[in-house]
Amino acid sequence: MNTVSYHLSKAPEAQTDVTPSKVICIGRNYVEHAKELGNAIPSTPIIFLKPNSSICSQLKAQGVVGGGSEAHHYESELSFLVKQQKIYAVGFGLDLTRRQTQQQLKEKGLPWERAKAFDGSAVFSHFVPVSPENVGKLWLRLTINDVVMQQGGVDMMLFKPDTFINEVAAFLTLEDNDILMSGTPKGVGAVQVGDCFIGEVFLGEERLIRQQWLAV
Repeated sequence: MNTVSYHLSKAPEAQTDVTPSKVICIGRNYVEHAKELGNAIPSTPIIFLKPNSSICSQLKAQGVVGGGSEAHHYESELSFLVKQQKIYAVGFGLDLTRRQTQQQLKEKGLPWERAKAFDGSAVFSHFVPVSPENVGKLWLRLTINDVVMQQGGVDMMLFKPDTFINEVAAFLTLEDNDILMSGTPKGVGAVQVGDCFIGEVFLGEERLIRQQWLAV
């Protein structure tokens, strides 16, 4: 089973590994992202899952699809570890998507698993503690090759964390250390081999996380 690192403090050596049973994702949770892909603005949270096998620390630019390969598109997301159905830690996550495959599935009215739940499609930084009263102050920034590509936070979300946790818990058991990916701001695009990704999470003006990946 794949694990993620939970840093108990700002000291990198003060950490433990936890094993999520699954990753629960919230789609179209930022208005401008829905618009950039030509999607309708949802009236209730769009929820889909990634299995534990999707969790990875390496950022891959493409994957094998059928007899060929397909580019992966990045979507940066504030990601939360949950315990007893409450948020206890935050991390930076990349929801990798096979956009061409996703579009083909959408046109046929089929589920998205082939485009969203493949091995290596959920890439995470380490996680750090966050108190419930501070969740609303969180925001992220994604820089690719020294250019800011995405930026957004809880204040811009259509559905706030408490809302989508309740929506999920109404039909699905949230097990301790499951991960919630809360949606992506506008600015998504294709990953290129050699791209340098830097993901940051902030609490107000304080930077909590800075993680770098080199796409392979």
